[in-house]
Amino acid sequence: MEALKQERVYTIEDIYALPDGERAELIDGKIYYMAPPSWKHQRISGRLYQSIANYIDSKSGKCEVLAAPFAVFLNKDEMNYVEPDISVICDISKLDDKGCHGAPDWVIEIVSPSSKTRDYMTKLFKYRTAGVYEYWIVDPDKQMVMVYGFESETVEQYHFGENIPVGIYEGFSIAVK
Repeated sequence: MEALKQERVYTIEDIYALPDGERAELIDGKIYYMAPPSWKHQRISGRLYQSIANYIDSKSGKCEVLAAPFAVFLNKDEMNYVEPDISVICDISKLDDKGCHGAPDWVIEIVSPSSKTRDYMTKLFKYRTAGVYEYWIVDPDKQMVMVYGFESETVEQYHFGENIPVGIYEGFSIAVK
């Protein structure tokens, strides 16, 4: 009888030991390497970041909006490290020079072919259990946005071009194009 091969459990130390320029995320001790984003991905990310930052500034808001690459130590442990495309953090005490320690209030992930399963399944579960209030999955191929309101236990689907209400900011909506 052959013994089962055990998968190695990685830690944040392994993420920091990656060669310069190589990006990866760590979820429950498993490393997920990340391909460079496409121009479409970057354009969507930039526009969303700009809209959110402009809104926060116009309201003299206290929240910070941060774009990838930005470290989020999701569970404050050594086995979970993610780089959401966009993070909005309203509890500034979670931030330091290394990143965000704990769940952001709002996370946006822009799906790429290599991240589809991770964004729709693995991260959905991790963000919900870590305490993220709102999670958007922006899918450029489907031209759809899935909006998960974890606190309100809602799931909504929007098409690109539709105004999407932002759950953590009353009266604010964004049209993804």
